Amino acid sequence: MNQELITPDVLATRWDIKRETLSQWRWNGRGPQFLKLGRKVLYRIQDIEAFETNNLRRDNSQAFA
Repeated sequence: MNQELITPDVLATRWDIKRETLSQWRWNGRGPQFLKLGRKVLYRIQDIEAFETNNLRRDNSQAFA
């Protein structure tokens, strides 16, 4: 199984958010699934894309997941 993994820095750049935001989301269970290997945090592209798909909105009446 060959999966593309990215770091929180790369994901923060992709979404134009602070790395600290991702850290808070991990702590609160709000963001995409992630891997924690020792002290290293990695995200699988498939989990990021699933999170993006699940958070598509037509308007602002729907709450953030």
